[in-house]
Amino acid sequence: MPKLPSMPSNIRRMNNIQANLIALQERIATVCHRIGRDPQSIRLVAVSKGVPVERVREAYHCGLRDFGENYWQEAREKLALLPNDIQWHFIGHLQTNKVKYVVGWFHLLHVVDRVSLMQEIQRVASNRGIVQPVLIEVRLSNEATRAGVSPEEMLDLAEAVLQQPNLLLQGLMGIAPLTDEESRIRQAFRTLRRLFEQLPEPNRRWLSMGMSHDFEIALEEGSNMLRIGTALFGARA
Repeated sequence: MPKLPSMPSNIRRMNNIQANLIALQERIATVCHRIGRDPQSIRLVAVSKGVPVERVREAYHCGLRDFGENYWQEAREKLALLPNDIQWHFIGHLQTNKVKYVVGWFHLLHVVDRVSLMQEIQRVASNRGIVQPVLIEVRLSNEATRAGVSPEEMLDLAEAVLQQPNLLLQGLMGIAPLTDEESRIRQAFRTLRRLFEQLPEPNRRWLSMGMSHDFEIALEEGSNMLRIGTALFGARA
């Protein structure tokens, strides 16, 4: 987690982002200390979709450096206006014909969930002479709107990704079922953790699971990358 630096005087008047970040870090630390994990090992991705540039800049001045976007059009505008040391994460559904807009622009793509998408990312990355870090997105519920490869097919997709010279597999991403039942959420995260442990050791860098409403459960089940929006920026209009 980022440490909180002293803030420029013109940022001290900001709204509740800094207070929200402090509260969030305290909750993360509480869970980590209870289960014997180092809070500094947890990477916090601030989900900034729909958040105005000035609010993202305020979060940056609070010490955050990782930001997640769902829509490439919105993200590209922010990339042009915000500091270049930000690490950008693409976390939304990615159509194959939009790959050219994200490869090389985002530091980590969380959304590889099918062979056709993998192949297009590889093609564009190769043409641009770069290696693109990626996560495989695993579907953890039966909700029709959820993206992701099925748990049963994850290893086959991982093997295919590992054969691509311009892709660097760094782990898995998943979204828990939309439910208030803690047992279902916990079981989904546990499933993803078990799949993560089946990846080759060099590719087990990031287990991206946990959002504003369920990150404490995710931490208990092994997450080391949280995607947090509402708990930082407040509810979107």
